[in-house]
Amino acid sequence: MRRPVLYSRSPRGGPAAGETAVSGETAAAEVQALASGTRWRQRLARAATDPRLTWGCMAVLLSMLLWMLWQQTAHPPRVLTQKDIDAAVLRSVTTQNLPSRAARAAEKIRPSVVRVVSYVKDKKGEDVEHGVGTGVVIQDKGVILTNLHVVQAAQSIRVVFADGSESVASIAGLQPQHDLAVLQAQTIPDDLHAATLRTTADLVPGDEVVAVGFPFGIGPSTSAGVISGLGRSFKSHEGVQEIPNLIQFDAAANPGNSGGPLVTMDGEVVGVVTGILNPTRARTFLGIGFAVPIESAASAAGLPPF
Repeated sequence: MRRPVLYSRSPRGGPAAGETAVSGETAAAEVQALASGTRWRQRLARAATDPRLTWGCMAVLLSMLLWMLWQQTAHPPRVLTQKDIDAAVLRSVTTQNLPSRAARAAEKIRPSVVRVVSYVKDKKGEDVEHGVGTGVVIQDKGVILTNLHVVQAAQSIRVVFADGSESVASIAGLQPQHDLAVLQAQTIPDDLHAATLRTTADLVPGDEVVAVGFPFGIGPSTSAGVISGLGRSFKSHEGVQEIPNLIQFDAAANPGNSGGPLVTMDGEVVGVVTGILNPTRARTFLGIGFAVPIESAASAAGLPPF
């Protein structure tokens, strides 16, 4: 027996009874919200045309502007005085580990200092190290000053630059009376730095100086001291003539320092280290070193005088 078809009692496509109640409440809330929004817009429109509100806003802005001006005039920016600057410098010096003057001078000259090695042939025809000294680059095309006794009797010469690169060098000039030799490197680094030369005319005993070189082949090594005297004369045990007009200094120097630069605290070359005074044959430093003034050294390379 077939069962009768059952139909829904709700109108076709219409909401159920509960749904109708909820929809009615929602609609009422929406109508009230729209009414409230309209009232607020009306109030805002009336406020915009109200002169009292306009003048009130202008008064607030004017008050803020006057307050800012008063702040600037009542509390002007502080002007730094010399006392403030001195205090800041003193604080930096006492709280920071700054490099010494000697360290700064050595750092400035170091890119121009080279190691000079001379060679002779042994019985087998092979190169044997004959001596080690120091040189200083005075022109960035590879012109180097050193002592004559560093390269004398050498059959070949090699120089090692500050960046570690090496080059064969040849003797381009001699000044035996001042124990000076001028070398020309065949291959030079792209960024080779030449030293700054400074006249010795204003030097006085007591001026601080730094010597940089390769004592006993160790280096580059730095030692600091002062100029002890000017116009000195010196003849080494191996030398056959006395060298006049030398700078005497007490910065430590030993065999291997020969040919290296003697520089001021500005890192400028005032002399070329040439020898040390030691009454014995120990060939070690006792506190007296000598350097050829840079005027003589520069003339050996054909550079104009100061």
